[in-house]
Amino acid sequence: MNSLAEIQTANELTPIDYLVIGHIAKDQTPQGATIGGTAAYAGRTAEAHGIRTGLLTSYAADIDMGPLQGVQIRNVSSPATTTFVNRYTVQGREQILCDLALPINPENVPQEWQQTSLVHLGPIANEVNRELIQHFSGAFIGITPQGWLREWGEDGKIHLLDWTAIRDILPLANAVVLSLEDLGHVDQVVPAIAQDCQLLIVTDGVNGAWVCYQGQQRHFPAPRLKEVDPTGAGDIFAAAYFIHFSHSQDPWEAARVATDLAANSVTRTGIESTPSREEVQGLRAEVRR
Repeated sequence: MNSLAEIQTANELTPIDYLVIGHIAKDQTPQGATIGGTAAYAGRTAEAHGIRTGLLTSYAADIDMGPLQGVQIRNVSSPATTTFVNRYTVQGREQILCDLALPINPENVPQEWQQTSLVHLGPIANEVNRELIQHFSGAFIGITPQGWLREWGEDGKIHLLDWTAIRDILPLANAVVLSLEDLGHVDQVVPAIAQDCQLLIVTDGVNGAWVCYQGQQRHFPAPRLKEVDPTGAGDIFAAAYFIHFSHSQDPWEAARVATDLAANSVTRTGIESTPSREEVQGLRAEVRR
């Protein structure tokens, strides 16, 4: 294997409780470049829950990983970092893919993490090998499959694939979190998707989330807070949901916690929108009352 694909890590790895797999992204914003991607937001959210967190990703040396201090990182060193331009319009978000890091495959999983109990597959640009969903024997597998529903041409503009492109892998996950945006805002397909999932959660920004589980569907409204930046809210929701459901096996309580954390996140900007440990502990105490 050549040096560009060589797996690198800055520190010795130790066993973890939560593994998120996917590209760290460099998001180009009017204020400059910032770290982004499901892996970044979910990793920080998991770390805020006080659990041992690891990130399997691929990026180049052109990105500051300081915001992920406290998260163990295994990098498949790449000549480029996955880079997006995100534009928010009245019609929704427009995305341009400017650069793409290397793919992530089963052989990239370090030995220390093979027995991780909770694995979150979070592709953002079709970079996560689908075989990873069956790689972790006995683990709780949560997926946020938006990156498997994206395609792009030479101009880099992201287009959505039909949800049936991932139909074969949906039953293999313990929980699936999709946004209505990932589905082209076509909510009529949700019942069909739910039939293929053990547990399906569909988020819809300020409108909250719908949970489909064992033939039941419940809606969880989001608290109405002043929105500053919605980036990463869905990833924060997903990480919180996977963590709380895998521990409690209560799909409804997990939705209440995740919805509140995601709603709070939009009042802050960028990667700093992820919750603090104090925020997580306070919300847990409130839910238990």
